Amino acid sequence: MMTPRAFDSIQTSENGLVPCIIQDATTREVLMVGYQDEEARDRTAETGLVHFHSRSRDALWLKGETSGNTLAVESIRLDCDGDAVLITARPAGPACHSGSTSCFGSGEPPTLGSVLDNLVATITKRANADPAESYTARLLAAGDLIARKTLEEAGELVFAAKDTSSGATDQRVVEEAADLLYHVLVLLAQQGVDPDRVARELVSRSD
Repeated sequence: MMTPRAFDSIQTSENGLVPCIIQDATTREVLMVGYQDEEARDRTAETGLVHFHSRSRDALWLKGETSGNTLAVESIRLDCDGDAVLITARPAGPACHSGSTSCFGSGEPPTLGSVLDNLVATITKRANADPAESYTARLLAAGDLIARKTLEEAGELVFAAKDTSSGATDQRVVEEAADLLYHVLVLLAQQGVDPDRVARELVSRSD
């Protein structure tokens, strides 16, 4: 996380404010834009929770102070000109005062990457759940069950693909691919493998 000293090179406006863009650390969706002054930046760095400067009240503002919808900081970066801040954060609830996830709405369809990021976060949360109440927790706790299920789902995807040559629609291919992706991510979690390592491996193969 960026320390207050790292803000020394920031270029503020005449009123001492800089725009601050908040991005969801998991989905990469832009959640909101606010403004920070030196006090807000220092409090953000010190507490790990996003603070803004309220222009309407001319006062320090902790996002979620009354609603509970705080933003836990993952990273802080400056743009190339040093006059804007990008914070990736994990929201505790809707970022917009209207109750929407994002102040920019959600008109765009979800991307595979954003959905997989959310799924990884959900699998991580389920790790400590009761196996009797959570299928994911049961897979994580039951030895080689997840390995066997992953193999089973891979086979079902192959058979679904073969069925399309006989006139079947591709909807089952979509469904079986979704099942396989889920089980692969659970398998990675059980093995303690960060999915980002897989992403880096794919990138290395494209070089």
